Amino acid sequence: MAIKPVDLKKAYRLLQVGPTTMISAKHDGIENVMAAAWVGLVGNNKVMAYIGKQAFTRELVEKSGYYVVHVPTVQQMETVLYVGEHSAKEMDNKLEHIPLFYQEEFDLPLVEGSAGWLVCKVIPNAQNEQELDLFMGEIVGAWSDDRVFNNGHWIFDDAPDELRTVHYVAGGQFYAIGKGTKFNHGPGKD
Repeated sequence: MAIKPVDLKKAYRLLQVGPTTMISAKHDGIENVMAAAWVGLVGNNKVMAYIGKQAFTRELVEKSGYYVVHVPTVQQMETVLYVGEHSAKEMDNKLEHIPLFYQEEFDLPLVEGSAGWLVCKVIPNAQNEQELDLFMGEIVGAWSDDRVFNNGHWIFDDAPDELRTVHYVAGGQFYAIGKGTKFNHGPGKD
């Protein structure tokens, strides 16, 4: 496996498949990771994330002005559930067994094993943040596991099943993305 930078013009494709996500942030040496079901694209270079007022991660995002969206894989489901069920407000060592790493340009924790990572710089909007708990971020850095996302494209059919993205459909039910099918629709764009 190699973690490779993703061209920012194609980074939106990491979220285009609608996966379950995790969000991480760091401020003043304090870091956290949370599960996040409501994260989506706004155009091709912005992300909107719902981060509730009860979330410890929200405080870190508000103070630092950055967050990372992680695209977890099937092999990370225990991690996703764990960070979603445990709060750093109540648990000082929440991340003790979560493998994290950092990319050179950003002092933000990234969870090992994800299919992709998007660093987002918050575009401040007090009304959205306070009334709706929505944080808009511009994608300023992106990386992927090249076994499953390479050259701006998902390659699920060639990747091991444990690297498939996970999708939440409510009621505690998750699905892994399935096999691809190409439809003949004429000439298209990359």
